[in-house]
Amino acid sequence: MGDLKTGDCESCLRTYRYSLYHCGFGEMSYAYCDTCGELCILSYWSNKLPLWPTGCSHHQEICSEFESMLKPCVCGGRFTKGASPRCPHCIQPLSAVHAANHIEQNSPGFARGWIWQRNWSGLHCIAIENPQHVGVMRTVNDPYLENNGATHDRDDSAR
Repeated sequence: MGDLKTGDCESCLRTYRYSLYHCGFGEMSYAYCDTCGELCILSYWSNKLPLWPTGCSHHQEICSEFESMLKPCVCGGRFTKGASPRCPHCIQPLSAVHAANHIEQNSPGFARGWIWQRNWSGLHCIAIENPQHVGVMRTVNDPYLENNGATHDRDDSAR
């Protein structure tokens, strides 16, 4: 989904590495853990994808109605609407406005006028590198509860 770029935490001033994901190109939605900031990726290609709640938008942060369909994070936190990525060193929430500086500078589109969304709820999301496992992003894919309601019947031959 992308190569690693470097950002800095406005709280502890330490650097971290991240990948920026585009939900439209990735055919996904996302949420962050409210405790550790891990990125939860919900792929529209998954056979386990629950029926999307009525009124919830696609290709961005999940709506609050989707939270109850997800397993807890391994840290004990929950993947929730409104949570944000966190610094891997001090665990403080990262500011989307502060992150815009390095996200834009690290993007080839910035030279052509691209401006990042400056929030943790839009079309783009970021995964932070696990400092204990260099090169490994702190992400979980499709952590749906077993009894999360009806799922989409997919016909892969139609794609």
